Amino acid sequence: MRIALIRRLQRVFLILSVILFAGIVFLAARGAAYFLPGSIDRVNLITPTPERETVALVSGHTGFDSGAICGPSNAPTLREVEVVARVADLAREALEEAGLEVLFLEEYDERLTNLDTDLLLSLHADSCIAASGFKAASPLNSAIPTTEKRLIACINSHYSAHTGLAIHANSITHDMTYYHAFRKVLPTTPTAILELGFLGGDGKLLTEEPERVAAGVTESVMCFMRGEEASD
Repeated sequence: MRIALIRRLQRVFLILSVILFAGIVFLAARGAAYFLPGSIDRVNLITPTPERETVALVSGHTGFDSGAICGPSNAPTLREVEVVARVADLAREALEEAGLEVLFLEEYDERLTNLDTDLLLSLHADSCIAASGFKAASPLNSAIPTTEKRLIACINSHYSAHTGLAIHANSITHDMTYYHAFRKVLPTTPTAILELGFLGGDGKLLTEEPERVAAGVTESVMCFMRGEEASD
């Protein structure tokens, strides 16, 4: 009689132990599932969506002043800010069509501070003197001189080829090599300033063929973004 009672108690304890163990396993599984990402999250962690390459374009003098103003008696008045804005907008459209993310900036845009992009290019036009040619410059005290030398080489090669303008290197100024935006962006952001031409001598090209000028800007940028080694 006593032995039979003991056996019944053993069976009861066994059943309770199985139920308790199953409960512990169930709770542990739910706890683990709480901390683990869902199936979609796990896929995203394994295969993140790549970010698009970003180029920042400064439309010279926009939001600040008119820049150079040229008003010969036999031609319409040219304002640097307007001439540059037209070219910059066309270049932006072409770069976006090429798959790049374009950050369109004003001259003293607040977003320049600590800007971290794949490239910053500021577009301007030179003075009203009767000269012809373009010029590009990067920071004189560059933290990445090899990279920015390649950027300038791309501009000198492709911008010249598309516009037919020659490099006017002897008129590169202190204001270009120490351009204000160079001091604001992160040192690791490749930067350059490009004077598209002289309003005095190249005004016809800049105003009547802005698509051609913008193509020169676009191909200069794409050369750099593709990692090409252009010759000066």
